Amino acid sequence: MEIRFQTKEESNKRQQEDFLKLSKVERFYAFLRLSERISKFPVKNKVNKNKDNFLIVIDEKE
Repeated sequence: MEIRFQTKEESNKRQQEDFLKLSKVERFYAFLRLSERISKFPVKNKVNKNKDNFLIVIDEKE
């Protein structure tokens, strides 16, 4: 493992350069791996406060 001390801009630039060094197929697979990892990322479930409510809709007749 390598530890580097760099700014966010430097880090982003390096990541972009490393990504662009990959072939098109490798970039696609890297995208798929990232998509899979993001889908497994834990998120806080939103509570639907209106879940037990109902709506009465009255259509206006002309």
